[in-house]
Amino acid sequence: MRIGLIAAALIVLAGSVFAQDAGEHAKELTPGDMVFEDNPAFPKGAKTIVVYGDPSKPGLFILRAKFPPNYVVPPHTHPVFESVTVMTGTMGSGMGETVDKSKGKILEAGSLLLLPANHPHYVWTGDEETIIQVAANGPFDLIYVNPEDDPRKK
Repeated sequence: MRIGLIAAALIVLAGSVFAQDAGEHAKELTPGDMVFEDNPAFPKGAKTIVVYGDPSKPGLFILRAKFPPNYVVPPHTHPVFESVTVMTGTMGSGMGETVDKSKGKILEAGSLLLLPANHPHYVWTGDEETIIQVAANGPFDLIYVNPEDDPRKK
């Protein structure tokens, strides 16, 4: 059931105009071309857009996520390697199964976060909106360490 809900949410997001024919034509996207939408996999406040590929299917995908100020994504893992680039703002990054910002690191715009598959981590923002770009090979999922943190189950 959980996989079905995740797949449905990702398919809706992957239906973006930008993801269609992603491998067949060159695309030039400006920030104004990208319309971020709510994403049920993240706590309320995050918005995402899939700019290439389909996270629910095998193969490369690229998505962007916009996090509001003072936002936390609770500890979670992904089933595949993930590359995260901080595009704007700053993002705190911590490793482990509980949030402890004192043990994390602040990543400025231009920073990379490279995470192996199934590695528990959490992220947060400070006083400004932050945009990140995620590149990975699907199928992709966001698996919360504590299932009660999963907004898809509320």
